[in-house]
Amino acid sequence: MSRKLLHTPEGVRDIYGREYAGKLFVEQKIHDAITSYGYEDIQTPTFEYFDVFSREIGTTPSRELYKFFDKEGNTLALRPDFTPSIARCAAKYFMETRQPIRFCYLGNTFTNTSNLQGKLKEVTQIGAELVGDDSVEADGEMISLVIEALKNTGLKQFQVSVGQVEYFKGICQEAGLDAETEEQLREYISGKNYFAAEELLARKEVAEPYRGTLLKAADLFGSIDSLKEARESVHNSRSLAAIQRLEAIYQVLKLYGVEKYVSFDLGMLSKYHYYTGIIFKAYTYGVGAPIVKGGRYDTLLRQFGKDAPAIGFAMVVDDVLEAVQYQKVPLPQGMARKVLTYTEADYALKLQEARECRSQGIPTLLVRA
Repeated sequence: MSRKLLHTPEGVRDIYGREYAGKLFVEQKIHDAITSYGYEDIQTPTFEYFDVFSREIGTTPSRELYKFFDKEGNTLALRPDFTPSIARCAAKYFMETRQPIRFCYLGNTFTNTSNLQGKLKEVTQIGAELVGDDSVEADGEMISLVIEALKNTGLKQFQVSVGQVEYFKGICQEAGLDAETEEQLREYISGKNYFAAEELLARKEVAEPYRGTLLKAADLFGSIDSLKEARESVHNSRSLAAIQRLEAIYQVLKLYGVEKYVSFDLGMLSKYHYYTGIIFKAYTYGVGAPIVKGGRYDTLLRQFGKDAPAIGFAMVVDDVLEAVQYQKVPLPQGMARKVLTYTEADYALKLQEARECRSQGIPTLLVRA
């Protein structure tokens, strides 16, 4: 039994020593970038009422939540995602606020899934949320902030891929797809399972040209020039407005001087159904999954009683650290610890010396000889 207790459960692990020092460094660098844009820190509970993450909210499926009960019988859940918690908090404390509010957070999230694929069930996320601004400038600010934060960690080779869920929804609406078919198709395309998507459209007898347009959307990615092809593939106003929005965002990003880090992907979709406009993911070498995910969620706060647009992102600190290490970005070694040994006879003298060192910011160990 004692040997078993030395091990952690599957999907979680201990972090210590130089690795943990590197993680703290990455967290601080990202946090510095976010707060430089005027975002203020906020802390929400590690667990919430289950309904905060319910299917109606559009977040993580119930089967992937860690659920438990309090003594009153309420169902609670460990947070799998910060955004619904931030939305709840904004609605509770800023219900009457009409000016945009900017939040920054840091903490761990928990996903109860057996399909780990090398990932952890508990990870540290840091992110930002901008509530109360539905402008193109807000979209550009958030994407620029992601880029500046990643650059601040020392990463140079990364790409932020930007999509627009309204482009896909416009085609689905024009094709007359019901909600269930649209949701299933979204799942297939977001998982890059194009064969299943093609089979679904054939089974539902979706007519051409809509069938081809929906499948083609998954291949519409690349530079700003790819948006021209995307526009030529559709005729409905909803999808065309989505393209126009992306083009406007690109102009804002050019003003920030970060456009070289940006590409577009009209086939990008998310399992989080609360996204209503642009969505984006950041990719880099050394990590097999996006290190940043974000997007616009203009209807989510209505679930908590506040009708306000919002946009945000979350970075997985563990993955950013992995990328930093893979790309051999120099990490601080930390200040060397000074070791003072003492005996019973000179303890008072060595203690005074240790206190002086510590007051100067020098880590000092006091060790009995």
